[in-house]
Amino acid sequence: MIIEIKKNHLESIASDCLIIGIFEDTKNLDLKEIDITDSLGTYLEDLIQATPSCSKYKEVTVIHNHHNIKTKKILLLGLGKKETFTLDKLCHISAIAIRKAQELSLLTIVSTLHLNSKIKKLGSLNEILKTITEGAILGSYNFSYYKSSEKTKEIKKLIFANCNNTSKELKPYIDEGIVIGESVNFTKDLVNSPANYLTIEKFASYAKEIADENNINIKILDENKIKKENMNAFLAVGQGSAQKIKLIVLKYIGNLIDEDLITFVGKGIMFDSGGLSLKGSANIYNMHHDMAGAATVLNAIAGIAKLKLKVNILAVIPCAENMPSGTACRPGDIIRSMSGTTIEIVNTDAEGRLILVDAITYAQKKEGATHLVDVATLTGACKVALGTDYSGVFTNDNNWLKKVLKASNKANEKMWELPCPDSYLDQIKSTFADLKNTGGRFAGASTAALFIGQFAKDVPWVHIDIAGTSDVEKTDGYNYKGATGVGTKTLIELAKDLQKPC
Repeated sequence: MIIEIKKNHLESIASDCLIIGIFEDTKNLDLKEIDITDSLGTYLEDLIQATPSCSKYKEVTVIHNHHNIKTKKILLLGLGKKETFTLDKLCHISAIAIRKAQELSLLTIVSTLHLNSKIKKLGSLNEILKTITEGAILGSYNFSYYKSSEKTKEIKKLIFANCNNTSKELKPYIDEGIVIGESVNFTKDLVNSPANYLTIEKFASYAKEIADENNINIKILDENKIKKENMNAFLAVGQGSAQKIKLIVLKYIGNLIDEDLITFVGKGIMFDSGGLSLKGSANIYNMHHDMAGAATVLNAIAGIAKLKLKVNILAVIPCAENMPSGTACRPGDIIRSMSGTTIEIVNTDAEGRLILVDAITYAQKKEGATHLVDVATLTGACKVALGTDYSGVFTNDNNWLKKVLKASNKANEKMWELPCPDSYLDQIKSTFADLKNTGGRFAGASTAALFIGQFAKDVPWVHIDIAGTSDVEKTDGYNYKGATGVGTKTLIELAKDLQKPC
């Protein structure tokens, strides 16, 4: 999608589609504000009065233009109530408009959303154009690689009309919106991809491609190198699969004088059968989504590198497939992790925490991680506790958590802190080993986080459980049915906040 900024009036811009937003209780349009002709304005005002529901949030009214303006159709977007309108809603509205335009094969679009005086009050023109751009990129998303027909036509051009600022002033903010939107979309692509296509090897090749394109250092440890590092918790999870495990380590250095190394760790279970503790058939078909944390982390570091942020980021991604076979680990097995801590495997379906703890130990011992954030579709218990709107967050350092939550608020990705107190430690203590890999039914999300936290030790650490938020069941706003890409924006915003002069 090409995005252009023009000073031209609407009448002089030829397009397939013009986007106009209206708030509820709008009785007349400010024609000077959005720069439309008197005759079209009168027509729209009559339409609004005749059908007031067209102004409700997320409503789209398609108008076949017959007035003196160079556009084929007008999309009238309902913005809802002025007092509750936010930048996040603007992002949703932009996505809805783009998706509707694609459905109608309207490929060149002119937007007037940024000209609305009420929207201007949400922030600077820079922030508003970035938000609309991000929404447009997210709204253009569809996952149709495996459809043999009905391919969606892609929007060719989005034009912001009647801008007094120059393209040079606004371009960096539009470019940021594009980077964030595309980073989230590629996260969605990876998570939506079936496990027979997105193998461990294929995921590693994508990581190598991203690293090469964005000046990110990368090393990929194969099974033999992982064995040499004594990452036996990680090895145990992958030993039942024909696919060989890999540890993908990416490093972006954006600040040569900063000693902090912010580390993202993403759970990369490419398919989770549950292992010998096999999942029920009703819940297993969608388990290629169990690598959402890995996809999030990969695309976050890619977006950070593209934005050239002045921060140092390490991404550690353990990739495995959890399968049952004659070589699979068994309930009751005891293994020694890279840290030296012994773990009794009580349930082979509690595998994500096993690969994460070895990855966290590696990040500390081998790379010098100073701060940790791990992202994982870890527990159904978190989804039971918080539903599908909030990701659960857990920490050993409240100051570090505040920074992550500040970033999540900026990204409009809802997160809620859940406890992982030492008083729950008894639930994960083993009779025959140091720890066991599940604490049972009660406080399952908290005991899983507490298990991981034992390996973070004194390094500031936040665990983000995205089991309930990593996908949606229907298309709505900037979320397309399937993967949401949740967490990618939060990690990019966190990196933006952590920049230091260099």
